[in-house]
Amino acid sequence: MLGRNWPLTLLGVATVALGFSIASKIVPLPLAVLVMLAAYFVGLRLLRPVSIRAVVVAAVAIGGALGYAGLARKGAPVAGMAIQSLVPLVAAWFVGDAVAVRRRYQEGLAEQAEREQAAETERARQEIRDQRVRVAQDLHDVVAHTLAVITVQAGVGRRLMAKRPEEASNALESIEAIGRTAQEELRVVLGLLREEGVSTPPLTPAPRLVDLKELAETVRSPGSEVELRMSGVDRRLSPALELSLYRVVQEALTNVMKHAPGAAVTVKLAVSDNLVRVEILDDGGPREARTTTQPAGHGIVGMRERVGAFGGSLVASPRPGRGFKVVAEVPIEEGVT
Repeated sequence: MLGRNWPLTLLGVATVALGFSIASKIVPLPLAVLVMLAAYFVGLRLLRPVSIRAVVVAAVAIGGALGYAGLARKGAPVAGMAIQSLVPLVAAWFVGDAVAVRRRYQEGLAEQAEREQAAETERARQEIRDQRVRVAQDLHDVVAHTLAVITVQAGVGRRLMAKRPEEASNALESIEAIGRTAQEELRVVLGLLREEGVSTPPLTPAPRLVDLKELAETVRSPGSEVELRMSGVDRRLSPALELSLYRVVQEALTNVMKHAPGAAVTVKLAVSDNLVRVEILDDGGPREARTTTQPAGHGIVGMRERVGAFGGSLVASPRPGRGFKVVAEVPIEEGVT
C-alpha cells in the first residue's frame, strides 16, 4: 500500500537506510529488497521523467555511501555491495517502467476501441435519423399530393352532381382510385418505421419517371389539364434519382392543386447526355380560384433538398404575368446509367 500510494517516500526512506548500512560495510537483504520494490513502484506509478530523476538521485546517494565506505575502511567489499544495491535498484525500475508502458498501451487501445465504438454508434444513429427524414419527406409527398387531388376532385364532383351526374361519378371514381393508391403508398412508407422483427407486407416498386404518366392522369380533372412532355427517358438513371425527380414533379403538381385549382399545367422533362431538366409551369388558373401567393413552405424546401442531394439546383418563382414555375436541373455524371 505504501509503495502504491507514496512510492517516492518509500524510495527515499529505503535509500537512506541502505546508505547508512553501506557506510557500515553491510547490505542487509531486507533493505536491498525494499529498495528494489520502491524502485519498481516508482517506475510503475510515476511519470517517466519524474521516476528517472528519483532513481538517479537514489543511485547517486547509494554511490556516495559506497564511496564513503571505500575511503573510510580499506578492504571494504565495495564492488559486492554495489552489485547488491545498485543492480536491483536499476533492474526494478526498468521492470516497473516496462509494466507502466504496457499498461498505458493497453489503456490507449481500450480508449481507441471505445471511441471507435462511440463513433460507430453515432453513425448508426445518424443513419437512422437520415432515414427517418427521408421517410418523412416521402410521407409528406404522399399525403399532401393525395389530399390536394382528393379535395379538388370532391369539389368538382359536388359542383357537377346536379347538372352532370356522369362527370360527378367519374370524379368520385377518381377519388376512390387515388385513395386506394395513397393507402398502398402509406403502407409502404410506414412499414419502414416498424421495428426489426415485425413482418411487413411486400414492398411495391418505387416510382420511376415512366410513372409520371399515371401521376398526370390522377391530377387531371374537369377544368384542370396536365400536359406531359418527356424526352430521353429511355436512358436509365439511378432509381434514387428517378424517385427524387418523381417526387419533385408530384410536389409541384400538389402545390398547383392547392394554390391554383383549375390551372392548366405543363410538365416538361428532358434527359440529355449530362443533364436532367424538369419544368412544371402553370397558367395561374381562374382568378377567383387561385390564391394570391404561393408560399415557399416545406414542400419547396423539400424539393430543393432532393435535387441538391444530387448536385442539382431548383428554382421556384412566379411567372411573368400569371402562374408559377418550378425548374430543376440535375447534372448526370458520365457513365451513370
